[in-house]
Amino acid sequence: MKQILSFFFILSLLFAQQTVAQTANKVDDDTPYLAGAVPEVDGKVVFEKEFHIPGMSQEEIYNRMHAWMEKQFSDKQNVASRIVYAEPAEGNIAGLGEEWIVFKSTPLALDRTLINYLISIHCQSGECIVKIEKIRFTYRDKEKYSAEELITDKYALNKSQTKLIKGIEKWRKKTVDFVNETFNSVAKALGTASVKEEIAPEEPKPVTSITSGPVVIQQAQPVVTAPVVSPAVQPKRSELKEIAPTAVPKDAIKMSEGKLVISIGSDAFNMTMMTANAGGSIGKVDGKPVVFSILSPDQSYEALEKAANYTVKFFPTGQSEPTLVLDCKQLPAPPVYEGQPRTFIGEITKAWIKE
Repeated sequence: MKQILSFFFILSLLFAQQTVAQTANKVDDDTPYLAGAVPEVDGKVVFEKEFHIPGMSQEEIYNRMHAWMEKQFSDKQNVASRIVYAEPAEGNIAGLGEEWIVFKSTPLALDRTLINYLISIHCQSGECIVKIEKIRFTYRDKEKYSAEELITDKYALNKSQTKLIKGIEKWRKKTVDFVNETFNSVAKALGTASVKEEIAPEEPKPVTSITSGPVVIQQAQPVVTAPVVSPAVQPKRSELKEIAPTAVPKDAIKMSEGKLVISIGSDAFNMTMMTANAGGSIGKVDGKPVVFSILSPDQSYEALEKAANYTVKFFPTGQSEPTLVLDCKQLPAPPVYEGQPRTFIGEITKAWIKE
């Protein structure tokens, strides 16, 4: 009997030790998601990572990053994800991403959220900077959240900032994981040689945390520059034909065949971009040529409402180049009732169209 009791006593001790170890591991697992894991700039959530690639030209880095972004979006198989700005000479690329983040998946239940974000890349000789910002979540098709009101230290951590708040925990963890996976993918794209290259560079150092410093990706010597491939980038306005605002065809915007993208600001890193989800069209107000941009009731409109000027671009379905670019001056819009689409009216001051 004593032997049996001793056996169960030892077994209980082993079980207790295992439980303590599991608890400790769980705490350790939370460490990467605690204070500072979600960085803020002027009150806005902005994930940023620097990549240093000694010996690689701006042109090569740009080409790799443009190809990476196109593949990143196409792999997600979501038509809403697309490159909205590309300027090879300046080394700037910007894209709007939309994809699913899965919290839990079982045969009987699927818990997930749709995440929308802006990703921008600035390339120059030997380095590039990648930013992910303007993150928005759509949960169960009706609940809308911004990163600033859900996953920041203020809302996601307890007062002592030692634990994650239950209920918000999954949002913060999965978002940080998503960002880290994206930065790891960028590092791989910058550190993997072209198939046509005879000398492949060394494997990039793994990016384990977005809170760590710049990533240095060493290239094998000598560096063999991959053949330059002309990417399908958004054309410069000089590559489109400028026409008089009054000459813009009424059918230049066909919402059944594409999307209307609104951009506010000219700086790729601070540009606000959104899609007129509810539609748009060309028309006239008091004899002035205008473009109507209609946002659905669930879209955030504050930035556009405050903008005196903005640009509207029409992208045909499946294309990364706009066929119409309109510079606009905002005109007073009709009042909006709660739950109804919001229409913005822009007087067309300049217009470019693809011939």
